[in-house]
Amino acid sequence: MSPDRSAAWSVVHREGAATALHALEVPASLTRTVWVMGLARPALVLGSTQSPDVVDHAEVARRGIDVTTRRSGGGAVLLDPRASVWIDVLLPRDDACWDDDVNRSFRWLGDAWVRALGALGIDAAVHAGPLRRTDGSALVCFAGLGPGEVTVAGAKAVGISQRRTRAGARFQCVVPLAGGGPPSTVVDLLVEPTDADARVDLRRHLDATVVPLAVTAPALVDALLAALPI
Repeated sequence: MSPDRSAAWSVVHREGAATALHALEVPASLTRTVWVMGLARPALVLGSTQSPDVVDHAEVARRGIDVTTRRSGGGAVLLDPRASVWIDVLLPRDDACWDDDVNRSFRWLGDAWVRALGALGIDAAVHAGPLRRTDGSALVCFAGLGPGEVTVAGAKAVGISQRRTRAGARFQCVVPLAGGGPPSTVVDLLVEPTDADARVDLRRHLDATVVPLAVTAPALVDALLAALPI
């Protein structure tokens, strides 16, 4: 019989626009919680330190894409309710999985994602090294590779960012799915890089180093819930 994780993790399905979902506060009395995000419409999400000036506002308006900012760091991420899965995992500070070291703190969740993908027949690995920067990673999140993030055949498959509060941490996970546009689509929504050759290089890098997964969103959610530690 499989272990019952329902007692260990509270699972909440949330629906709405990206701005409202990112604005959700981490509860002061935090327990192990998973927020499965149901996005109302596509959104370009900027990192906490990014300026809205990097956005091609005419293009996002033409495509009907929201623009918002998350409270965790990193570069821009394009969320599409038809072609990505967004799950937040909330962990209290007194949890056995907690690690004060920010780099190490992602590892347990990366390991859970590896187990989840393995259950779906996908051989994955956790990036255990330091942040791997590229020329475009400050601009686009998936152009770099952070500690605890997950790769498939060397290409990034799960992006994870983190926001810490006094109560604990909110780990924000995004998984691109096959069937949407190429990973380089996000570049169409930005005015940077302004250099044409640099834009071409960033597109090529994203399409070569990001792997959208050929799985369904419900299957991916179920697999992660089954893989989380008890």
